Amino acid sequence: MATVETVRGPVPVEDLGTVLMHEHVFVLNEEIRRNYPHLWDEEAQVESAVRRLKALKDRGVDTIVDPTVLGLGRDIERVARINAQVDLNIVPATGLYTYNDVPFFFSMHGPGTPLGGDEPMVELFVRDITDGIAGTPIKAAFLKCAIEDALTPGVERVLHAVAETHHRTGVPITVHTNPNRGTGLVAQRVLRERGVDLGKVVIGHSGDTTDLDYLRHVIDAGSYLGMDRFGLDFLLPGDQRIATVAALAAQGLSDRMVLAHDASCHIDWLRPGVREQAMPNWHYTHLHDDVIPALREAGVTEDQLTTMLVENPRRYFTRDS
Repeated sequence: MATVETVRGPVPVEDLGTVLMHEHVFVLNEEIRRNYPHLWDEEAQVESAVRRLKALKDRGVDTIVDPTVLGLGRDIERVARINAQVDLNIVPATGLYTYNDVPFFFSMHGPGTPLGGDEPMVELFVRDITDGIAGTPIKAAFLKCAIEDALTPGVERVLHAVAETHHRTGVPITVHTNPNRGTGLVAQRVLRERGVDLGKVVIGHSGDTTDLDYLRHVIDAGSYLGMDRFGLDFLLPGDQRIATVAALAAQGLSDRMVLAHDASCHIDWLRPGVREQAMPNWHYTHLHDDVIPALREAGVTEDQLTTMLVENPRRYFTRDS
């Protein structure tokens, strides 16, 4: 039986249950956190995370897919400590998150660098998948990369490293994209040129647009749409997000969408209180409390909801034999 690696160990893919396909536990700058400890209360943040994730479990969610990688402050031991207190599957990732350049750590070695050689990112990503993350037995189950505004040399290098790691390990890929810049299509082109099966790719944040022609192009190329930022209403109001999902479902395309919020227990990009004041719907339970009832009213059926929340994640994580 196919299994998926989670923070608590491998889980049969059939047991993932209801899945939110893009949620973070924490998004942090670890260098800031370590050098300015007055900005971080470890015990309070862990307690808050446990409480928030338990509330999500109480809504009937069984699994969250956490694309926190290098560049977003991944600390797998902290997540494991939290997960030990919550009966929820947390699926970890490997990869690198940048909109522009690679970290200086990679700037002198690898393709196109002054010293050249093989791509060191591939070795690290493969290690996370096959051996475990940060010296733990917790293995990454998928790859994460990003392309926001443009295909910079650094972003292209990460996409190439992700593609090579995908070929070596078989794990699927999630890409942060900006649909208003058309970068989902750019990511698909680069990955396709590297031989990636686009059916194993989620084009993240596709729900930030109402452009159905763009979304159909992404679907026609073979990937899943990440309709995964419910609650980020300042990027696109929630009613428009709901209408877009409903329109695609009415076209018979629920099998090409996955749902989530891209939320977190804490994100240090925002000052304290800003999220609650400016983005009150951006939290883990918004989907089940508000969005799913609205989708039903918009004509999305129970079978289509099950497809987006259960069947598509299961299919995404089932490796080809």
